[in-house]
Amino acid sequence: MVGGVLEEMRIRSLGVIDDAVVELSPGFTAVTGETGAGKTMVVTSLGLLLGGRADPALVRLGAEKAVVEGRISVPPGASAVVRAEEAGAELDDGALLISRTVSAEGRSRAHVGGRSVPVGLLAELADDLVAVHGQTDQQGLLKLSRQRQALDRYAGGAVAGPLTKYGEAYRRLRAVAVELEEIVTRARERAQEADLLRYGLDEIAAVEPRAGEDVELAEEAERLGHAEGLASAATLAHAALAGNPEDPEGIDANTLVAGAQRALDAVRAHDPALAALTDRIGEIGILLGDVAGELAGYADDLDADPLRLSAVEERRAALGALTRKYGEDVAAVLAWAEQSAARLTELDGDDGRIDELTVERDALRAELSGLAQALTDARTESAERFAAAVTAELASLAMPHARVSFDIRQTDDPEGVEVGGRTVAYGPSGADEVELLLAPHPGAPPRPIAKGASGGELSRVMLAVEVVFAGTDPVPTYLFDEVDAGVGGKAAVEIGRRLAKLAKSAQVVVVTHLPQVAAFADRQLLVEKTNDGSVTRSGVKVLEGEDRVRELSRMLAGQEDSETARAHAEELLATARADGDTGH
Repeated sequence: MVGGVLEEMRIRSLGVIDDAVVELSPGFTAVTGETGAGKTMVVTSLGLLLGGRADPALVRLGAEKAVVEGRISVPPGASAVVRAEEAGAELDDGALLISRTVSAEGRSRAHVGGRSVPVGLLAELADDLVAVHGQTDQQGLLKLSRQRQALDRYAGGAVAGPLTKYGEAYRRLRAVAVELEEIVTRARERAQEADLLRYGLDEIAAVEPRAGEDVELAEEAERLGHAEGLASAATLAHAALAGNPEDPEGIDANTLVAGAQRALDAVRAHDPALAALTDRIGEIGILLGDVAGELAGYADDLDADPLRLSAVEERRAALGALTRKYGEDVAAVLAWAEQSAARLTELDGDDGRIDELTVERDALRAELSGLAQALTDARTESAERFAAAVTAELASLAMPHARVSFDIRQTDDPEGVEVGGRTVAYGPSGADEVELLLAPHPGAPPRPIAKGASGGELSRVMLAVEVVFAGTDPVPTYLFDEVDAGVGGKAAVEIGRRLAKLAKSAQVVVVTHLPQVAAFADRQLLVEKTNDGSVTRSGVKVLEGEDRVRELSRMLAGQEDSETARAHAEELLATARADGDTGH
């Protein structure tokens, strides 16, 4: 057995199930029971363990929450183990314990290895551990995209390699195309923007503002506007400090301070404190002299020229015209000019950018053409092998004359890429439309399986596809829900036989109503309700010996004690055992 094994599940308060334990065989387990007994709850439970959607309607009436717990044995080093351990999970004696809780209010919680984890982690683990197939999966196989995915999965690296490169080139081409379209479609808007920027930059360049110039001019204008008053005040202050030449008898500050210093100089030697004060008065005299000199120079230099004032105001008006349009002050105007020049360079470079993008787009389209051709070739080669393998499996499923084939085609599109000498439409996965065809008997034309297969045939095609996958891309556990729908008689026996063969290399769990399928199981589980309509712990039991014969009889004839049905049931079991012994 490669991979892991789902050993058991405990289900509590889920649907009709009150509290039940489902013990599974490492080989082939068949889950049977009357309609409505809760067989599908096994599938639902496993779906929850695998990260499926939590529906509060699943919670049993009157219960606060539904709980599903599973125990999966996994080999050391398996990718699922590594991922779980990265999330902090711990193995329990080589097994991974997974639980999922769904509250009646709709809240959902997941635990792996004793650690609370996002529900998304369960889905990641499921990819490595279990393949689930039911009626919805069969319907999914009818979609062309799913058929292409199935073929790509079978092809493996032959498709995966070029598909990865194709995806990267496709995404880059989309980005280039979007940018190119934006530049071209917005060309008029961008031209108008460029014209406005050029006008603004020209206007600013004509004025040639300097950083801080507006502040300097404002100060100068203030000074020039009050030149006479400033000169008069400076002259009076100078006279008060240094004296007025026209009034030699006048008293000024310098004369007074000098007199004070002379008075103290005469007695300073008698007291250090007075000497210190004398020195400070000397310093005041020096400071008064300096200020007086500067006041004289200020008054002489003050320019009261009205022409200069006019020039300053004119310059301030020019700068004001700029600040009204481009910024609150000259610094902001200069910042706008710098940003706009950069933007204009970008806009003026559009023509060159269009040329660059056009060249890159054409190169990417050529690259995509080559990769799309490689994908078509790889799919075509793999399709022949895949179809032959599925056809061989159908022969083992009572469809000996059925033939499966693939139609790999492209759709002409003048805006597409070149594949096989034609210009065809393309998408994120290449240029191919892949359709699975079935000819159920000789002489019948191959038709899409959606139109050419009955419900029972579709079930067998699905099983055949999965069996083929098991040989190339195996998973540890397969769960089939009603895969035998619409099947009976010999075909049902062949399905049972094929599932038993698949169980030689993987764990297989089948929910079935067909005794011919159940008879081939290594273990048969019966799900039955109690009188109050619930499934309790004792309601899921392993059938052995006489009990199994009775259940198969019920499935065959609806009567547990029919002698004919019992004989048929024993015959089915004998056939299955003989098959197992001979390895058929």
